[in-house]
Formats: sequence, structure tokens, C-alpha cells
Amino acid sequence: VQQYTPDWTSLDARPLPRWYDESKVGIFIHWGLYSVPAIASEWMWWEWKGKNPDQSVIDYMAANYPPDWTYADFGAQFRADLYNPNEWADLFAASGAKYVVLTSKHHEGYAMWPSTYSFNWNSMHVGSKRDLVGELAAAVRNRTNLVFGLYYSLFEWFNPLYLRDKSKNFTSQDYSKTKAIPELKEMIETYKPEIVWSDGEWEPYAAYWNATQVLAWLYNESPVKTTVVTNDRWGRETSCKHGGFYTCSDRFNPGHLIDHKWENCFTIDKQSWGYRRTANIADYMTIEEVLSEIVTTVSTGGNALVNVGPNMHGKIPPIFQERLQQMGSWLKVNGEGIYLSVPWKYQNDTINSDVWYTSSKDGRYVYAFLLIWPKNTTEIILGAPLTSASTVVTILGSNGDSLQWKTANSGRGIVIDTSNIKLHLLESQWVWTFRLTNLLTDNTTLPTIQQTTSTVQSTPRGNANISFSSSFLLFVLLCVYFM
Repeated sequence: VQQYTPDWTSLDARPLPRWYDESKVGIFIHWGLYSVPAIASEWMWWEWKGKNPDQSVIDYMAANYPPDWTYADFGAQFRADLYNPNEWADLFAASGAKYVVLTSKHHEGYAMWPSTYSFNWNSMHVGSKRDLVGELAAAVRNRTNLVFGLYYSLFEWFNPLYLRDKSKNFTSQDYSKTKAIPELKEMIETYKPEIVWSDGEWEPYAAYWNATQVLAWLYNESPVKTTVVTNDRWGRETSCKHGGFYTCSDRFNPGHLIDHKWENCFTIDKQSWGYRRTANIADYMTIEEVLSEIVTTVSTGGNALVNVGPNMHGKIPPIFQERLQQMGSWLKVNGEGIYLSVPWKYQNDTINSDVWYTSSKDGRYVYAFLLIWPKNTTEIILGAPLTSASTVVTILGSNGDSLQWKTANSGRGIVIDTSNIKLHLLESQWVWTFRLTNLLTDNTTLPTIQQTTSTVQSTPRGNANISFSSSFLLFVLLCVYFM
């Protein structure tokens, strides 16, 4: 069995377990004490009592709570009285996702399991009096085929040990050695998560967290050493450089192919990862937006981690349920081009910006995902495919009949005749997948876009909002430059 030494050269050489790349879609769950006040975001405590507080949060608390109310007082209200982990597991299975990641502890420090390192600040001692992590782990494993994973925030905003280390410019490690690292190991040994999703790493360097030693233990000795995957959030200098899959920043979606496995974690509620009772309908992604995010992510080599925020009672709000069920119905029809797929030579079509591609691993099929069905035309024109006389085009979710097509006037590309397609009869209501077979091998040399990692830093959750349109515009400009 391969043994890894506690240095980045060795750790970064560990092959990513194959199951992760083949899964493509996961569910993220942000649930904690912040679900009780349910205003602003999961950063509510910091926005209330941290540096540069949000005046609207201060005003809300002053108007609705006693003057001596503290954040810890929310603990008793976090009863999770309607929490049914079996219900959650069934919903996640129906969503078509292949793995799930629950926040075991966010930056507030409240542990969602009976942590021996968070005395009187965990779900067994304060609030629900339940092991919220353990119950979901059991439900997911007993009722579904999903892989179970856990998020863990390394730092805690107001932990006095952490603040003392910080005041010494992290030359001391009292917090990391006596709290964060032993608690993380306890969580892994107890619940055996096959995804360890680290966060809250960005202030000190990785050495403060003993990150390389932790990962060497995880890969060599832990109960999940052969199957576990991790991310890149292990110190202020590691984002987009070291670890397992890269996350780079929240909502990271570069719009072009990256040669290292990466993940786009994004929220259905565009303003918050945790539940907000102040949200309006326009704050939620439409199913078209969710599917577009998944398709563009998978096309360019990433996995999509789709976030929902349960409320304080343990119920997943209907808007999130609807989006996950819609996602599942779409993946049931179109998953052939998502799961087990690999990026094709082209990701975005050369002339139709609404089309993105994947390929089957054996290269037999190319999948063209059409994000928006064009109006007032019966033809869909693609610039990237190089057709042969035996090329066959079908649309997933139809009766299976092949579609008529012709080569584009330029001698390259394809014009697909959609005149006989009745949209209301297709199984997909959004984002349609054309399967192309028997394309010619394309020897065109494409410009290489190098990913810049040196300046990308992990951003505090809730404050990163990477613009996909901006990334795509940069991609187009670079393509023009290299042509």
C-alpha cells in the first residue's frame, strides 16, 4: 500500500479516488445555529459582533431580542424538532446527486455531533440533544448509494485560544493542537466521511494547522485512507495549489478546462449558504440556472456541489426540495452525458455559446448540451463537431429516432434539423442533450489556457460570487488572441 510523507510533493501525488470524478454532482448542506436567527447569512454572528458589523443585523437584533441576548442563547432554540434524516436521504437520492456533504461545524464553532472537544457547545448538549451528524450518516448509508462526506471549519471566529494564537501571529498553536486537529480526527474516526471538506483555513499558513501531517495520517492510517477525497483549503497558501480536488473560491467556475480535478460549490439561494427567512423568490436560482451551472462545470472538468440550507426545525424548505427534484428528473434523462463523462476536445461550442460538450470515456459518444432552445428557427448550428458520412444525431429523452442533419456551409460543423421535434413531448423540460456518434477525429490544435493559481485565495463563505460571464468573456478573448 502506498505510504505518503507529510509534504506537499508526496501528498499531491496521491491519485484521486476514481469514484469522485465519476460522481459529478453532490449536495452541500449548511445547517447550524445560524439557522435559528435565519437572517443575513450563516455569517450572522460575525456580521453582528465581528469587525465592521452589518448595521441592519444590529438593528434587527435590537428590535427583536432582549438587550442582553447573546449568540449562545440561540443554542436552546436549535431543537431540530422536525428533523427526519430518512426524509433528507430520500430527497438527496431523488436529486440524482452521488454524494452529500454536511457542515459538521461552521465558523461559529457549534459542533453538530457530541464532540468531546466542544463541551457544552454541541448538538447533544445544547439544542436538539441529538447526534445530528450521526443520524444523517446512518440514513444516507442505509437508504441510498450516496457517498457521505463532512465539512469542517478549522477556525472559529471567537474561540479565545484561536484569537490568542492569532494575536501572536500564529507563532503558537494552542488552538490547532488542542482543539481543531484532534476534533477533526475524532470526527473522521467516528463517522468515517469519504469527503473531508476543509474550510476556515485562510488566515494562518498550512503549518499552523499541521496540514501535511493531518493529510498524511488521513491517507495512511485513517479508517477511510483508501477512499477519502479532500479539498484544497488547508492554509492561506494552499487554495488552488495543494490537497485533493481544487475549490479555489466559492462558486468557482472558470469557464475553461482545468487539468486538475476541481469542484464548483454553489448555493441555490444566491445570497446565503444557510437558511434565510428573509429571502425572496428572486434570490433563488431557477432550475435552468442550476442546470446551466452543472453542465458548464462538468464540461470543463469539474464536479458540482449544490447547496441547500435547512431551517432550524430540520426541514428543507420546499423551494430547495423542488430544485433538487427537478435536478433529479433532468439527470434521470440526461445523466448519460454527465456521470462517468470526460471533457471533450471542445468545451463550449465555437459558434453557439449556448452549447457545451462532454464525451463518453471511450470516445464513442459526444454530448452537446443546449442551454436555451432557440426560437423562430428549426435548425441548431454547431461549429465544433467534425462530421462523417455515418454520423448519427439523437436527442436524449425523445423516442430515439435519429435527427436529420447536414454539414455547415463552411465545411465544418453541423446543422441539426429540429423541425420534427415537439418540445412538449420530450422528457426534458430544460437543457437538452444531443448525442452525436461517429464523428471524425479532430486534429486541430487548440490554444492552451494556463490556469493562474498563485493569486487565487479561498474567500470567506458567503462573500465570493465569481461571475461566470466574466470568466467566459476572458476565455473568448484569449481564444481570439491565440488564433
